[in-house]
Amino acid sequence: MTALVRPASPADADALTGLWGDAARECAQHRGGPALLGDLRDGRDDAAVLRDALAAGQLWISVEAGGAVGFAWCRDGVIAALFVTPGERRRGHGRSLVQALLDGTTPPTDGYALPGDRASKSLYESIGWKARLLTMRAG
Repeated sequence: MTALVRPASPADADALTGLWGDAARECAQHRGGPALLGDLRDGRDDAAVLRDALAAGQLWISVEAGGAVGFAWCRDGVIAALFVTPGERRRGHGRSLVQALLDGTTPPTDGYALPGDRASKSLYESIGWKARLLTMRAG
C-alpha cells in the first residue's frame, strides 16, 4: 500500500464531501445506520458536519496517487466514522487511519460499529478493543 494517512485540511474538502456521501449512503443501508447518521449530523447538513469536523481538526484522510480512498472522524474520544472506498478495502487503509488516530495527542478510546458490521468490529478487535456496550434507543 502506498497511501499517505494525514490530518485532513480544507484543501481536502471536495474529496471528503465525496467520501462522506459514499459513507452516508452505505451507512443508511445498515440496521441502525439512519439513526447513527442523524446523531452525527445533529441537525446540520453534511457540508456543515464536514466543515465543523475540519475546523476542529477531527478528520484524517487516506490518499493514494489516484486520490482520496478513505477517512476517519474522531469526535470526543470516539471514532465516529471510518470509511474506505469498497475497491480499496482489506488493503490496510482502515488500520492506518485508526493507528494515526491512536498515535495522536488525544487518542480515541471507543469506536462506533453498527450491528452486523463485522469488518469494523474485527478491525477494532485487532487493536485490542472489546465490544462492551450495545445502546438501545426508542424509535
